[in-house]
Amino acid sequence: MIKVENLSFSFPQKELYTNISFTLEEGQHCAFIGTSGSGKSTLIDILMDPERYLFEGKLEIDPTCKIGHVSQFSQLDKTKETTVFEYIGEEFITLQNEITAICTEMETSTDLDSLLEKYQFTLDAFDSMGGADFESNMNKKLNLANLMKLKDVKVSDLSGGEFKLIQVMKEMLSHPDLIIMDEPDVFLDFENLNALKHLINSHKGMLLVVTHNRYLLNHCFNKIIHLENTEIQEFDGRYIDYNFSLLQTKMELQEIAVAEQEEIERYDNIIDNLRAIATYNSEASRGRALKARVRFQERLEARRIKAPFVDIKQPTINFGIDHEMEDTVVVNVNNYRVAFDELLLDNVNFEIKSTDKVAIIGPNGTGKTTLLRDIFINNQASIEINADVKVAYLSQNQGEVLTDSNTILEEFIDAGFQTYDEVRSYLSNYGFEGEIVNQKIASLSGGEKNMLQLAKVAASKANVLLLDEPTSHLDIYTQIALEKAIVDYNGAILMISHDFYSVVNGMDYVLIIDDKTIRKMSMRKFRQMIYASHFDRDYLEKEQNKKALEMKIELALKDTNFELAKVLVEELEEQIKLL
Repeated sequence: MIKVENLSFSFPQKELYTNISFTLEEGQHCAFIGTSGSGKSTLIDILMDPERYLFEGKLEIDPTCKIGHVSQFSQLDKTKETTVFEYIGEEFITLQNEITAICTEMETSTDLDSLLEKYQFTLDAFDSMGGADFESNMNKKLNLANLMKLKDVKVSDLSGGEFKLIQVMKEMLSHPDLIIMDEPDVFLDFENLNALKHLINSHKGMLLVVTHNRYLLNHCFNKIIHLENTEIQEFDGRYIDYNFSLLQTKMELQEIAVAEQEEIERYDNIIDNLRAIATYNSEASRGRALKARVRFQERLEARRIKAPFVDIKQPTINFGIDHEMEDTVVVNVNNYRVAFDELLLDNVNFEIKSTDKVAIIGPNGTGKTTLLRDIFINNQASIEINADVKVAYLSQNQGEVLTDSNTILEEFIDAGFQTYDEVRSYLSNYGFEGEIVNQKIASLSGGEKNMLQLAKVAASKANVLLLDEPTSHLDIYTQIALEKAIVDYNGAILMISHDFYSVVNGMDYVLIIDDKTIRKMSMRKFRQMIYASHFDRDYLEKEQNKKALEMKIELALKDTNFELAKVLVEELEEQIKLL
């Protein structure tokens, strides 16, 4: 349906794609992955409206291909008083009303030929979107997502996560040939994320989904398109198999690289000897031999395999502390209450100690973000912060922490850095190198903005971190780096997250919202709750075993112990079969 051949495109300050090629075919559920800022959203814009962009190469889209789109930045229209049924069925209801109006007009009109033509045209459009079964199909989608209770609710009363799912349903029910979704999972709570998984897996048409969510990646897709360093790679199969293939390739490339380096060093020695001989023996044959050896060495260097998808640089996130504290209470919440149009939280009581790592868990719209922001602002009698505490805050609303009109350099000068060189050196650990530091923050991707927030949090050297959805928009490499930074951190963390992996891999316990208050839950009980709703039994343990094997393989490769790495890869392959 869609074929891209040798497509190249760049902005004045950044090259995005160099001769990339890929196809999208019927029946494919394709995950579109890549590090933050690599150009995924721009490529989607090109597919949606190629006439707006001056690119080189070929983009062939079947003229009959109808494309649906779920935007990354969709907003609720609070002015519309439509119900969920009316919103999802807008096109269906419009066509149904047109057909009724045409039939009514035909009862009195003398120009039946033109009305019959109009009637047939409208009826064909109605049939193409499954009009006869539309309401039945919509009910099935709502039931699949466990949202049937919302059918007659006003769209303006939905949470952001519920509205995202309703958008997905609306696009699916209009029966496009391809639906493109740009990070539809961002900020979805556990239940809504599971609903999105069910909707994706039940869809019969083509999907192209930008996502960094490991739960969706591991459970929803049969093709991977990976964009990195201006190049693209296609892989037919599951994401977990793609990762395994990357690891195998990395091992092969490192083994080849070590052998090639030894060969290059051997020829370096030969060339050095020939040069030494040439200083006292000027025979032409000696000069020709030297030139031949140099040319051979150059060819060997040129043949060295470059693998932009195999060896992606992971950022270095380090949450250091200026002042470590003994085992003492750093945050005390006593009888906290929050209400807007309705009561969200009441009689909330908990305390956080100086090294506790705690996740706040609960559905969308239950007051989690408001609670975290109130702790940061600290102007309520129900919240007490230890006098020795320094707090850093990462906001779900990036504009709370970052100033869009600043350049990246200006943002960190405002944060207390003394010189631009100091900022450049610091930010290189977070993947911001070269001219990008002169860009306005408004021009950055969501992932890049969240990475800047993490860099500011780390630079603060605070001993209490308040993190509101820190993994949102982050690519997988950065998510894993963040998990490591959390494990290594010696202070307290209070984190809102809907990412299973971050919670299970980094938290000591969870605070779960239940019946408008908060109760403490052990990690063991949290795992049991997650298994009951989302995973097969012991899935997360199997995932942890897989991760542990991958780390052992990385260490073996670092030591160039290829024999051990190969044995571990065989073990990993068996572990993957269990997932």
